Amino acid sequence: MMIYITGDCHGEFGKIQRFCMEMGTTREDIMIILGDAGINMSNGLRDLRKKQMLSQIPVTLFCIHGNHEMRPTRVMQVDEWGGRINRKAYSLKDWHGGRVYVESAFPSILFARDGEVYDLDGTENLVIGGAYSPDKPMRLARGWPWFTDEQPDVRIRKRVEKAIEERRGKVDALLTHTIPARYIPYLHLRSWPGVDQSTEHWLDLVEDSLQYKKWYAGHFHVDVTIGKLEIMMNHVEPFMGGNRQRLEEL
Repeated sequence: MMIYITGDCHGEFGKIQRFCMEMGTTREDIMIILGDAGINMSNGLRDLRKKQMLSQIPVTLFCIHGNHEMRPTRVMQVDEWGGRINRKAYSLKDWHGGRVYVESAFPSILFARDGEVYDLDGTENLVIGGAYSPDKPMRLARGWPWFTDEQPDVRIRKRVEKAIEERRGKVDALLTHTIPARYIPYLHLRSWPGVDQSTEHWLDLVEDSLQYKKWYAGHFHVDVTIGKLEIMMNHVEPFMGGNRQRLEEL
């Protein structure tokens, strides 16, 4: 089993298709997407077609929740024409020491449950998805999707904090969508007025309560490393530095 990781896709999966073709991946291999995969956007025909396409790629997708997508708990089943059926699309199943959301029709497309800790190749990995959408006013004005539950709520935060307490403040890595607020100034990004950074400030507290080796995140549409923190967008890399020899041989 090989494990790889990449940043936001927003419904464009060319980088994953090319990478999997070049690497000769199989369904046993895992591709982590650090939020905003863009799979559950409309809960209609377009999403269904994306899932049908993704299910043909020889890899298992493990998706962290972003902000520009529905939470799996809100997605309904759709028929072959994209019409919604009054049944929940996703159910929970055990996977690598934690629980994931999966649709029976697409068993290779998995969504992480926030606050779960997953055993990936012998490492313990805490997942915290979600973020605030800085483009929220524009999305509302243009009638684009915006999701009220995009950020982790109190219930999710308590689940995360409980997981940290149970592990006495030690994990190998964190898989999140956004990042602790203290790192944002290093990115030198444009300023968005009215952005709610409550999740990022809470992640400051999460980091202060933890000992860890690596922190992976997406959301900011850059490929930047700041100490232990790696923010990803376009790059596809071996998770935790594993499989590097195989990559170098290509």
